[in-house]
Amino acid sequence: MRSRRPLQLFAGNGHPALAQQIAAELGVPLGDLLVRRFSDGEIRIECHQSVRGRDVFVIQSLSPPIHDHLMELLILLDALRRASAARLTVVIPYYAYARQEKRATPRDPVPAKVVADMLVTAGAQRIITMDLHAEAIAGFFHIPVDDLSALSLLTRHFIHLDPTETVVVAPDAGAVRLARAVAQQLKTPLAVAYARRGRTENPAHIQFAGEVAGLKPLIIEDMIVTGKRVQSCVQALIRRGCQPEVRVAATHGVLAGDALDRLMQPEVVELVVTDTLPQRHGHPRVTVIPTAHLFAEAIRRVYHDRTLDTIVIPMLAD
Repeated sequence: MRSRRPLQLFAGNGHPALAQQIAAELGVPLGDLLVRRFSDGEIRIECHQSVRGRDVFVIQSLSPPIHDHLMELLILLDALRRASAARLTVVIPYYAYARQEKRATPRDPVPAKVVADMLVTAGAQRIITMDLHAEAIAGFFHIPVDDLSALSLLTRHFIHLDPTETVVVAPDAGAVRLARAVAQQLKTPLAVAYARRGRTENPAHIQFAGEVAGLKPLIIEDMIVTGKRVQSCVQALIRRGCQPEVRVAATHGVLAGDALDRLMQPEVVELVVTDTLPQRHGHPRVTVIPTAHLFAEAIRRVYHDRTLDTIVIPMLAD
């Protein structure tokens, strides 16, 4: 067994509050780091302490402005690698470009793969993230990827719901994996939205595989960006006779532009997101679930070479 190397944490500006909370959970201070900008916008990073021979974890959520935080992360990884860190693990609560993980036409790029390649080239030796939009993204890396799940956080929050009155709804095929897991944990039926024609942004086109009439919907998404798809799903559910008491939950609340105004229809009694991205809106019907303890536990297990099986999403039967 190898001797235990000292653990060191560093954090960029993607989500300083979450990084501080993770550090507090671990009882390990964040490393001494200076991030500044030149007049032309270039980023300069100065690491003011030795990392030689250390097990280093870098915490950086790729929150907006995405490109600033991504470049900051790449430069930081390069600095730590050149400073002889023994192992570099990157904790990315929100992995940007995850929705662009495949080509729709022959000349389309695959930005999710580009990001993966850049991280590895910069020096990442392991990735810890949460609820990747597509399982295929983990396969873009040739290093270990631990895709944690918000499943336990969401089910604990909604455990009080009556399973005989509730239906878990996936607003599209991409959300089925997480929605099915939540439904099985809460012991509720599952319904999946789909469009016979057109797109699922048009409520008139939306059908549901599964019964929703007379039930209280719990819409589960891995991420909400503009909120248009969820808005249409809510309207379609009401048209299909569900009770006007809708709950919406997502791991990643990007909530770009006027997404929050779009989502908070009168029928939506609660929107639940985790804090993988900074949430500054303070809306009375929005609940933010903390994730620091989950990421801290993942870091602790990786550091001690222990399995993460119980905190990644289970592979549930169809």
